[in-house]
Amino acid sequence: MAKRQDTKKFFENLSGSGKSIGVLTSGGDAQGMNAAVRAVVRMGIYVGAKVYFIHEGYQGMVDGGENIEEASWESVSSMLQVGGTVIGSARCKEFRSHEGRLKAAHHLVQHGITNLCVIGGDGSLTGANLFREEWSGLLEELVQQGLIDQEAAQNNSELHIVGMVGSIDNDFCGTDMTIGTDSALHRIIEVVDAIMTTAQSHQRTFVLEVMGRHCGYLALVSALACGADWVLIPEMPPEDGWEEQMCQKLSESRSRGSRLNIIIVAEGATDRHGKAITVDNVKDLVVRCLGFDTRVTILGHVQRGGTPSAFDRILASRMGVEAVLALLEASATTPACVVSLCGNQAVRLPLMECVQMTQDVQKAMDEKNFEEAVRLRGRSFENNLNTYKLLSFRKADSELPHSSFNVAVLNVGAPAAGMNAAVRSAVRVGISEGHKMFAVNDGFEGFYKGQIKEIKWGDVGGWTGQGGSILGTKRTLPAKYLDKIAEQIRIHNINALLVIGGFEAFECLLQLYEARTSHEDFCIPMCMLPATISNNVPGTDLSIGADTSLNAIVETCDRIKQSASGTKRRVFIIETMGGYCGYLASVGGLAAGADAVYIYEEPFDIRDLQSNVEHLTEKMKTGIQRGLVLRNENSNVNFTTDFIYQLYSEEGKGVFDCRKNVLGHMQQGGAPSPFDRNFGTKISAKAIQWISKKLKESYKEGKVFANTEDTACLLGMRRRALVFQPVVQLKEETDFVHRIPKEQWWLKLRPLMKILAKYKTSYDVSDSGQLEHVTRIRPKKD
Repeated sequence: MAKRQDTKKFFENLSGSGKSIGVLTSGGDAQGMNAAVRAVVRMGIYVGAKVYFIHEGYQGMVDGGENIEEASWESVSSMLQVGGTVIGSARCKEFRSHEGRLKAAHHLVQHGITNLCVIGGDGSLTGANLFREEWSGLLEELVQQGLIDQEAAQNNSELHIVGMVGSIDNDFCGTDMTIGTDSALHRIIEVVDAIMTTAQSHQRTFVLEVMGRHCGYLALVSALACGADWVLIPEMPPEDGWEEQMCQKLSESRSRGSRLNIIIVAEGATDRHGKAITVDNVKDLVVRCLGFDTRVTILGHVQRGGTPSAFDRILASRMGVEAVLALLEASATTPACVVSLCGNQAVRLPLMECVQMTQDVQKAMDEKNFEEAVRLRGRSFENNLNTYKLLSFRKADSELPHSSFNVAVLNVGAPAAGMNAAVRSAVRVGISEGHKMFAVNDGFEGFYKGQIKEIKWGDVGGWTGQGGSILGTKRTLPAKYLDKIAEQIRIHNINALLVIGGFEAFECLLQLYEARTSHEDFCIPMCMLPATISNNVPGTDLSIGADTSLNAIVETCDRIKQSASGTKRRVFIIETMGGYCGYLASVGGLAAGADAVYIYEEPFDIRDLQSNVEHLTEKMKTGIQRGLVLRNENSNVNFTTDFIYQLYSEEGKGVFDCRKNVLGHMQQGGAPSPFDRNFGTKISAKAIQWISKKLKESYKEGKVFANTEDTACLLGMRRRALVFQPVVQLKEETDFVHRIPKEQWWLKLRPLMKILAKYKTSYDVSDSGQLEHVTRIRPKKD
């Protein structure tokens, strides 16, 4: 048990005994809903509450009977990797009527359920809030009708509601990501990647329709993630005359050598006058104006299907646990809240504030106030839209600002999926800002050998979906070659550097910063973007490439679990990469439903191994007869994967048998996930804008001279914001021997994984729990 400190608040003080929680999924299904249900059930049982499934959404609540069923720990096993919702969802007209809600209240009181966790869209959550407001009136009616007695009314006098937003459209204000959005993007991007290869073969144009009747998030982000030529979304209808502009853009891209065009249309897209724009309209337009061979693909319900992505499982698991904590802490005066994500931070927001803002977006769109609609959608949406505009519309040379600065881009360290998206973004934003962009092959090794050449707008077309590093990447550090690198900076007149890579890139930037005293050539703005599957770079919560790697791990674990379920009584020991950083193992373990995860940051001894074996032995007595154990490659020098495998095999004799699996370099490969494409694209664009600003500030008397700490920075995601941090200041936060940051946010998720695997543990909840308010971004006054 962790020591209790006064500043921390542990949830052992929150007891659920005597409480009953009902969990339901309502409205359209979304991948990840099951992970949320599983987390609510297990966390609820863990704190001593009774948890009930309410099958078929509100319909089940109205109908009662077998639709309301007590859940057990085992009843949510094997749900994590299943798409949709196992407990069913239905749209319910009856619940909209007073009589329907009266029946629902009666059925809840029969089971003593006064805590509801609703997983659904804004309609479902609004319904829940109305139900809560009417609750005391409904109970009075039930007493008058003789259906319940006064005592039952007294015992169930308060109804608490916590919502989680499950919606693939990401159309709910107040939360950065809703459960299911990331998985839907995975489906779209899989289709787009497949279509691109056939389109390339035949020089075709493809028009794709994606879901989003009132919200263009899926269309916008998938357009950003695949580098689509044109996107049509409801929040920002195209200007009049868009048909001509679009055809001109398509023909320009063909004349620059592109063999295909992709146009993405949200199903709710309209023009400025509210007239619907359909995929067939767009196809006819392209055929009529350009004569291109054009095909239409409507993705439809494919987007709702399939297995949830790693991101959605982690999001849903975190939200589910947070929802139970919010219910335990709720009082008569707390408003119904939704648990959501802001940046990388779990937050609670008043449900009706979010619903109000979501409705305000629709109102702004109806009133044709489109700028307002985009702003109300939130930071994340606005950033996506601005980045998309920056990257896809090439200005004519005459329109470009002329900066006369040369900016070089290079990759350092091991390859990470999403590096190419970051390079593409840097090159295009740099050109838009008027700079000359240079690509360096093979990291600093290529730099000192002079493998540096100018890279143009068209050279990076189609790069977003490519895995690995097209520029080539090496682990070579610059310290030994400072003179040669300085010489190359002079030869090519390089005025700024963008380094995309992992821990080595951080070390490189530090070395160049420290070499400024002896080499004036390094007195130029330098920025680093974290890109490594290990996610072990200081100054950032997330790195480009880690999400793709997590998905590879989770996909493999799913298959392995399936094989273990088939043979029964089998435990798999799986080794993951990550160096000394346990991020992939821990977060992968949370997403795959592991029983134990061994990492370097949390030392373990033979007694821990013994207790894990005993835990699995107990588990084999239940209906879940399989086990999954993850081990980070450097978690312990003596307790190797082989050692753990042999120990488990020996100790589990007669109860379970073991298999082991080393995942290896498959964790580094593959096409980047939508998250990594989008993250790489956005932070790279932001980095180039920062470089432009620093170049202007440090340009004096005909040359660039930048020698302050704040001109050698790392751009990272810290909790809720993207921040530029001087690398020299990050030195203090770094353990250079083990190549990890001294403090890592994801260690807080470890207890979550243990709770969901039925271990007694201490969980610090001081980070969660404060009810916040929805912030509205006001338009900037000029």
